[in-house]
Parts: sequence; C-alpha cells; structure tokens
Amino acid sequence: MTAVVEEKSVLEFKGRMLMMTVLQLNTLDAHQLHLEISQRLEDAAEWLQHAPVVIDIPDTVEIDTADLMPAVDTLRNLGVNLVALARNERIDEATASMVGLGTLSLSGGRDIPRRAEAPRQENTADNTPSPAEQVETLVVEQPVRSGQQVYSRGDMIVLAPVSTGAELMAEGNIHVYSNLRGRAMAGVRGDTGARIFCQQLNAELVSIAGHYRVAEDLPEAHRNQPVHLSLQGEAMHFTALK
Repeated sequence: MTAVVEEKSVLEFKGRMLMMTVLQLNTLDAHQLHLEISQRLEDAAEWLQHAPVVIDIPDTVEIDTADLMPAVDTLRNLGVNLVALARNERIDEATASMVGLGTLSLSGGRDIPRRAEAPRQENTADNTPSPAEQVETLVVEQPVRSGQQVYSRGDMIVLAPVSTGAELMAEGNIHVYSNLRGRAMAGVRGDTGARIFCQQLNAELVSIAGHYRVAEDLPEAHRNQPVHLSLQGEAMHFTALK
C-alpha cells in the first residue's frame, strides 16, 4: 500500500465581508484636519476609533502630492487606521503607493439626501434651547445601498431596506421599518439609553453606545424577525416585537 501524504498549504483565500468606514476629506489642509479629526475621535465610540478607514477625496478638492502626504501623515499620527485611498480618475495605485496605501473602488455608492431641517430659532432669554435645537429626526425614505453612510444628530427613521455594506449612525434611536442587512449604530455619542428597532434583523453589526454585536453573535431566535435592541448594563438585550 502506498501512503499518501497530504501537504498543508501555507495560505488560504477566504471570502469575508469586512467592515470599513469611509472618511471623506473636503480639504487636505493638515492643520484643519488635525483639529477636526482629533475632536471627532475624542467623541467617537471606542470601536469606531479602531475601524479600518478608506480616504475618499471628492472632485471638488484639488489633489497635490505636496498636500496629500502631510494630510495622510496627520491622520496616521492621530491613530486613524488607514487602509486605502478611494480610487477615481485622479487617484490611481501609483498615487496611493506614494503615501503607503492601497486603493479601493467605492463605485456604486450614492449619498442619501437629508430631510430639510426646520429653521433654527433664537434662544429665549434664559438660553433654553428650542425644540428644533434639542432633537433632530432624520427620515430616510429610499433604500440605503451598499457603501452609503447615513448620520443623524438625533433619531433616525428608515422606511426602506438597508443593504449589506450600508451604515446607519445616529446619536439617538434607530428605527428600520424594513430589512436591516447592513450596520446600525445608535447612541454613537455615548447615549446608553438609545435603542434600535427593526422589522427584519439580518445585520452585519448592531451597536449601542459602543457596545456591539456582529452578525455571527446575533441570537438565532431573532434573525430575520422584528426586534427591539437595548442595553442592560453592558449587555445588549434583544426583545421580539409583536
């Protein structure tokens, strides 16, 4: 009998959905970036501070290598976990290589228009904020596609499906009256009383005030079901919606 020795490969290719955050730079001024990014990171949930980041530079920003390199170095020095530049007609692999990054295509994504905000009113004599200043509720009536990121300074109501690769972020509660396949992050500024409601729970990630569960950790009994998510201490609690 001839023995067959099976050689173990030194590598394997595996398909996996990776979660990344797209950071759009509307300026390459290193000083301005340092001021704003440092403040944003200070306010961000802990998991977001370590999230892989893709830099997207819109067509309205002039790209000059002399400005791009200091801007990227500024982000790195602040601890931003940079992995790639968004590829477009002006940014290719050679440009990304000069700053030590790869490239990634973001084609297919489109912005979600924000609902027009009510005019802000002047504060009263006792400096009490008006209701419009206290709470902003964002209503999204169209599907949120893969690659899109939607942010609300208050609650968020989504009346359409949220695709895999899409991202919802709200300082308050999140309501999804359809299938939630992407990522939903409520209470992103630390509100532990924030909640997530959805008609069909198939999310890649759900998070409340930085406490999160990924798809593999979602309770089987609540998958593809109407669910209400809340925090109890540091544990995420899942309740079926009737």
